[in-house]
Amino acid sequence: MTAIAVTIAGSDSGGGAGIQADLKTFSALGVYGASVITALTAQNTRGVTAIHDVPPDFVTAQIDAVFSDLKVDAVKIGMLSRPETIRAVADGLDRYRQRKVVLDPVMVATSGDPLIANEAVEVLLATLIPKVAIITPNMPEAARLLGESVAQSAAEIEAQAARLLAKGARAVLLKGGHGTGSESADYLLTPVGGRWFTAPRIATGNTHGTGCTLSSAIAAGLAKGRHMEAAVAAAKDYLTAALAAADRLKIGEGHGPVHHFHAIWKDG
Repeated sequence: MTAIAVTIAGSDSGGGAGIQADLKTFSALGVYGASVITALTAQNTRGVTAIHDVPPDFVTAQIDAVFSDLKVDAVKIGMLSRPETIRAVADGLDRYRQRKVVLDPVMVATSGDPLIANEAVEVLLATLIPKVAIITPNMPEAARLLGESVAQSAAEIEAQAARLLAKGARAVLLKGGHGTGSESADYLLTPVGGRWFTAPRIATGNTHGTGCTLSSAIAAGLAKGRHMEAAVAAAKDYLTAALAAADRLKIGEGHGPVHHFHAIWKDG
């Protein structure tokens, strides 16, 4: 059977993040990708200039079209900027009994542009997080979800992950890419315990879409039947390699994308 994953996220017109990054990741990892678009962004490597939210009823129509026909093995959720959209997605997950769901609580673009309204954060916490298998916030996103300062140490990261787990998710991957030092360390916490995943920190300016890529790689692993820890480990390896090869790409004048097809493209 063909593994199928669906991305429910915003579109990045520059191609480096959002559904474009998700679909590239699914394809690179041997998973068929489908999509539900929640927002359109006018965006490039230098920033976001406009956002057009898709009406919630049309988000619902996309969900019904995809999930009523495709046998979906896993779902990745990204940009959900409005409370009404969050509720539409939560209702869709219930309607089609989706449990292998990866939620990347996208709040700020790599350029620093905000991507979610303040009033949507509480709805995300109350309505969607309790329905998903794992949430994958970075350090600033975790702090915003909790109403706290950004974690400054491994102990604080572990403590914030525990407080996020208490919000109802079955697992939390708190990403340390915004940290400093020679290693990029992510902390996975499940009800049975925690584990750190480390990789060398890659010196590159091509970091656009890293969060989207990691979360969609986890969804691809879950779609192919991996258990959570194995899916996270494989996704971390994939992103690290995509970052290491990122400078082979010359895309735009700002934060370029990671190289999703680093293992496939032989001449670039």
